[in-house]
Amino acid sequence: MSIGVSLARAVCLALVLGSVGAGAQVPASVPGVADRMTGDVSPVHDPAIIKQGDTYYVFSTTSQTNQPPGLIHIRTSKDLSTWKTTGAVFTAIPDWAKREISGTKGLWAPDISYANGQYRLYYSISTFGSNHSAIGLATTPTLDPTAPGYGWTDQGAVIVSPRGGDYNAIDPNAFTDTDGKAWLTFGSFWTGIKMIRLDPATGKALAGDKTVHSLARRPNPGAIEAPFLTKRGDFYYLFASNDFCCRGANSSYYTVVGRAKAVTGPYLDYDGKPMMDGYGQIVLHGQLDKTKRWRGPGHPALLNDGGREYIVYHAYDARNKGVPTLRIQSMGWTADGWPVARP
Repeated sequence: MSIGVSLARAVCLALVLGSVGAGAQVPASVPGVADRMTGDVSPVHDPAIIKQGDTYYVFSTTSQTNQPPGLIHIRTSKDLSTWKTTGAVFTAIPDWAKREISGTKGLWAPDISYANGQYRLYYSISTFGSNHSAIGLATTPTLDPTAPGYGWTDQGAVIVSPRGGDYNAIDPNAFTDTDGKAWLTFGSFWTGIKMIRLDPATGKALAGDKTVHSLARRPNPGAIEAPFLTKRGDFYYLFASNDFCCRGANSSYYTVVGRAKAVTGPYLDYDGKPMMDGYGQIVLHGQLDKTKRWRGPGHPALLNDGGREYIVYHAYDARNKGVPTLRIQSMGWTADGWPVARP
């Protein structure tokens, strides 16, 4: 596909969304969140966000060498702007994960959701460049550490991708469709973004259904990962990140989206071209940042906060040694149903 064409269209959509009388369906929102963010916003990689009560919680990738101690750091905020590190989900890598994925040094790419009376945090275990990976699950009845019952319980593996297979079980995202079916999307490189059914009661893989659905892929070297599913109106929307992360200010990561009438796809871009053929409408890209400070924006998560919608992601700060940093932007929708990240 032509990134230039898609990028130009993303700019046009943003201009339309911001213009008076354009007919865009834009929820009430507070623009400029990213510019007001302070506190513990870096290093943050692969953020996942949820709100409980009056507090926002962000979970992110951590390795054993990160400080403060702990794995899957937790950051909290009352206003989305001022953030503080308040703890971690794990004190150490679970024993099952160390046995399954030898050499793993951290827990990656968490996903947070609430279902069946519990908060469910899915997390990834892998080593860089390998597709022998696993996705695990930890649960807690509350995110408030001062509340009765607080505490994370590891539930073990959800899915493992063996060496020699054609997909990579990292970057999970849990989603429940309009029929009440629970799904887990995941994937990084290899043959792209996949999806399996979950048991709604447990959050684990649904027994008796071994189907692995394919949702999106890109040509060799297959640089697509970090899926996030949402539903709006008649469409399911699949967000994903293309190209390369983890290279500091030289990262070429960017975020795309496609939509489908069925949760299993096919997901198509603005021009009706399939994500299974490498297409996708651009939502976040370093070239959309007028300051040229924020490079490689990707690994998105969405937050619907009482009708106000936000896209949450990390980007690499070119003014601070390329450190991955938490970013949050308000998100609106065009009249014909395409998401646009607002300044």
